Amino acid sequence: MRRSAGFTLIELLITITIMVILLTLSVVSFRANQISARDEERKTDASVIAQQMENYYNAGSDTGTPGEYPPTQAVDTETEVKTVLRDMDPKVLRAPEVADASAMSFTVAANAAQPTPALNTYIYQPLNAAGTICQTLADECRKFNLYYILESDSSLQKIVSKNQ
Repeated sequence: MRRSAGFTLIELLITITIMVILLTLSVVSFRANQISARDEERKTDASVIAQQMENYYNAGSDTGTPGEYPPTQAVDTETEVKTVLRDMDPKVLRAPEVADASAMSFTVAANAAQPTPALNTYIYQPLNAAGTICQTLADECRKFNLYYILESDSSLQKIVSKNQ
């Protein structure tokens, strides 16, 4: 009996199964790498924002004096943020996967309680010496907190001002 050239059905099924397993592992690894990259971008963005706040504290601005952080009134809109933090790249104001034409991801806290930001939000919380929120230019903002969430484990991250 002569055997024909080719693969048996069992050999093909084993090969396809191995390929599916390898493809699944590749997709899972790729997704984990994407999440990790977006988390790193969030950390970098938050660090840049915090550093710009420190620069503002050290140099002051047209409306503020050195030794104070900007109050919520000074950073309510994207235009105000770009004016107050003039050396910052505007892309930092948008979290990963937020389109450039979208509203900025940078928001201000409404009160002194610990906020819960959304995944694509950075929350700036300026505080006075007593620990209450600084809202107007007349308030003396002596410290700040910056909050954001990591996508990988949904953990709340907090950056505290250097000058407290």
